[in-house]
Amino acid sequence: MLALTGAQRHPLLVALLVGVSLLSRPRAGGPQPPGPLEELPAVCGRAAVAWLAAAALWAAHRPEHALSVRTVLTGLALQAAAGCALRAAVHGRRRAALLRRPHAALVVGPAAAAQRVAAAVLRHPRCGVRPVGIVTDGQPDGTEGVPVLRTDEEVERAVIQNGVRAVLAAHPSVRAEQGPLLRALAESGCAVWEVDADSPSYASGERLAGFSCRRLDLSPARGGGAGKRMLDILVSGTLLLVVSPLLLVCAVTLRIIDGPGVVFRQERIGRNGEPFTLLKFRTHRPVDEHESATRWSVAGEHEMRRFCRMLRRTSLDELLQLWNVLRGDMSLVGPRPERPYFVAQFSQTYPGYAARHRMRAGITGLAQVHGLRGDTSIEDRCRFDNAYIDDWSLWRDVCILLRTAATLVRPTGS
Repeated sequence: MLALTGAQRHPLLVALLVGVSLLSRPRAGGPQPPGPLEELPAVCGRAAVAWLAAAALWAAHRPEHALSVRTVLTGLALQAAAGCALRAAVHGRRRAALLRRPHAALVVGPAAAAQRVAAAVLRHPRCGVRPVGIVTDGQPDGTEGVPVLRTDEEVERAVIQNGVRAVLAAHPSVRAEQGPLLRALAESGCAVWEVDADSPSYASGERLAGFSCRRLDLSPARGGGAGKRMLDILVSGTLLLVVSPLLLVCAVTLRIIDGPGVVFRQERIGRNGEPFTLLKFRTHRPVDEHESATRWSVAGEHEMRRFCRMLRRTSLDELLQLWNVLRGDMSLVGPRPERPYFVAQFSQTYPGYAARHRMRAGITGLAQVHGLRGDTSIEDRCRFDNAYIDDWSLWRDVCILLRTAATLVRPTGS
């Protein structure tokens, strides 16, 4: 960049190029260092963005000195080649260092899965990870050179003696069953990776000895920060003002056709397991409070009035939850809240279900935009909800909201 643009003649252009290049740098990979060929498309794409953006800004600032197409293409090619070469050198040195001194790791999980992961990692020293202990309640058949750790004292001793830097959770259920242990290891400075020996792949594309893996964030609770809360307040407040005439029409219609009590209030479990009162338009009158708390779903029942079925089919009965969002009980995007009766059942049946409560509950979420609403798999919902929390970003919330708006009318209720 310096050679093509001239640091003395065009210092502003050099600053633009450097700034855009830094903002568009490729992200770091998983526990195993990536190779230069794997990063080539990302480096070239981001270099192209840097040069095109800087050239456009420079042409707008100094039209008489706009960069030629030949200069832009030459700079792009040189920067991509230099970037790949330098990153290859850095990753090469890192891989060589990890071969000499691999990161000590603990493998945590059911006996069979933990043994399979530990044996595979031992067979592939280029991963840069060396298992020094298996933490399990079962009895592995035997992984040569890897002791089985059964007590907290043994785990603590192994961490101190071996300088453990990584923890491999060998099954998705480990996050729920060994949550306190994983959090303690994470607080001690260990990177915790979920390695699934059974599922074929995660969308992240990160691998360890051929297994799909992803980095876990084991903070006690994730609320998404101030940005998420500001988005909730802005969008929910605006929508309440915009749809208030529609809410009034729905309330009056329900009052006329179904009598008093148009607002349905129900206890749900939110962030950190704390209960709150969820608001909806009443589309069905349960026999008693017990039925309301323990009956799974009434969607599609024939005794519903036509207007009530329309409210549930179009999700208009959920609009009152915008008030829950504005109050701070819920968020626009997050795991759907459930009643205490079912939370207790699902937490015992589905590993990781309780971990959904790390984040504030939402009106919509990643599971819902993938069609998991109404009478659908709780296990699938749990997996999507935890993946959303682990990979949360403000832009992802915006994308989910846009997808929800595009598919507002659905054939089943929530």
